[in-house]
Amino acid sequence: MNDNYEQLRRDFKWNTPARFNFGAAIDAFAADPGRVALLWEDQAGNRARLTFADLREQSNRVANVLTALGIKRGDAVMIVLPRITLWQCVYIGALKAGAMVVPCVSMLREKDLVYRANHSGARAIIAGFDSVDLVGDLRGQCPELKHYLLAGASRSGWASIQEAMQAAAPDYQPADTRGDEPAICYYTSGTTKEPKAVLHGHAYTWAHQFTGSAWLGLKAGDRHWTTSDTGWAKAAYGVLFGPWMNGITTFMYNGRFDPKKQFELLRRYRITTFCAPPTEYRMLVKEDLASQPLPALRHCAGAGEPLNPEVIEVWRQHFNLLIHDGYGQTETALVVANLPGTPIKPGSMGRPFLGLDVRVLDDQLKEAATGETGQIAVRVKPDKPPSIMLEYWKNPGENAAVFRGDYYLTGDNAYRDADGYLWFVGRADDLISSAGYRIGPFEVESALLEHPAVMESAVVASPDPDRGSIVKAFVRLKDGTERSEALATELQEHVKRITAPYKYPREIEFVDDLPKTVSGKIRRVELRMREEERKRRTP
Repeated sequence: MNDNYEQLRRDFKWNTPARFNFGAAIDAFAADPGRVALLWEDQAGNRARLTFADLREQSNRVANVLTALGIKRGDAVMIVLPRITLWQCVYIGALKAGAMVVPCVSMLREKDLVYRANHSGARAIIAGFDSVDLVGDLRGQCPELKHYLLAGASRSGWASIQEAMQAAAPDYQPADTRGDEPAICYYTSGTTKEPKAVLHGHAYTWAHQFTGSAWLGLKAGDRHWTTSDTGWAKAAYGVLFGPWMNGITTFMYNGRFDPKKQFELLRRYRITTFCAPPTEYRMLVKEDLASQPLPALRHCAGAGEPLNPEVIEVWRQHFNLLIHDGYGQTETALVVANLPGTPIKPGSMGRPFLGLDVRVLDDQLKEAATGETGQIAVRVKPDKPPSIMLEYWKNPGENAAVFRGDYYLTGDNAYRDADGYLWFVGRADDLISSAGYRIGPFEVESALLEHPAVMESAVVASPDPDRGSIVKAFVRLKDGTERSEALATELQEHVKRITAPYKYPREIEFVDDLPKTVSGKIRRVELRMREEERKRRTP
């Protein structure tokens, strides 16, 4: 394979527009009345098909509804909708009105919604029927939240968003918003602190066109599927802004994850480009792949956390397709990625994304040597890329911690090899220091995953009086596998053979499930805190 990476970087220019509104941009695709924007199906087998002309009309109606309620430019609007077609229409309509969207995952609890509503000063909330009882309890706790709009049903005290849309006009002139004007406020999953409010401008939505074209590899005629829930940033990457900035048909499935169902949908909808989190790929490769032909599929991507190299290899053997790993955050769009048409080193995050100056820095903000672990950083001075957040809203302390010198510091550790590829080590606070060794959990987890009995694992530091910490693994076994001391010993010896022996897990605990964030990432911090508490209680 020819490596055209350096040429791509040389040719790339941001050319960020001073003024931009995503809704106005995709309205241009509605000029072709038959151009399909969205194919949708739910777990019950219900289906829908929306053209870009449908999106234009429905999002215009939403914008008129919000304007009639007195929602002004910059006002926050919370969206708590599952993977239904109305989600996109509401999101785009709010952006057209110049409102600031606060995306919320449907599974958030009352305290999560109260915090987001009060912190953002949200004026309106648009929720699905499954969330109505939860959202109804916000009325006495969120004084600025005045307007409650319900999708899919009627309820006392709520206005029906569908009925309001039917009464609204189908035409709307999108707000002439600045690129650096607040457009979206994501709230990151809290661990020991309150969630941080990640504020992005309208130029962020524009920048995702390169997520679609340069990483997802989208081309005319494609059908793209990113298996993301609606409330987190990955939906921006692959469900909304990435594909539709390129005018590509997107597929969305509203149902629980099931590997066999996912393969069936990939075949039936003839999906050409596919993006899923590592958690799903790890489940998919456990299936009988020989019985799962995917003739239409030509490009695959993975993001959310690093993808284990053994999973990439199994996928390649069966489908002759490499999964293109990508690394980004809620605070950013893509930072590091494996781009189509460039060589991949399985297990590597790839190389810096187009238009970004990405470094691996030590504690003094000096560039780390080749092979030396440091923190991933993006240069933001003198010109901040449009893909980087405006700020942590109302949080000067956190801003000072991550915007240091000329850089935005990601909080993630990696090392760079001699060819410029970055290799993920872990969150800065996930690194394990044991008897003078620094051990990244991801390498140990990947080694465990190579054992045929292991479905998932999470590796954390467990306090130890002699070594400071030891490596502890929480292991979820494949269905039908018996837990035993003998198996634990076998897994330890297996890791010793795969990695440096000092990295093996000195303790293994078998578990039924692993704690995860709403976006599917394993919450090592929760396991680490559990271990610290357990060791404190142990005499």
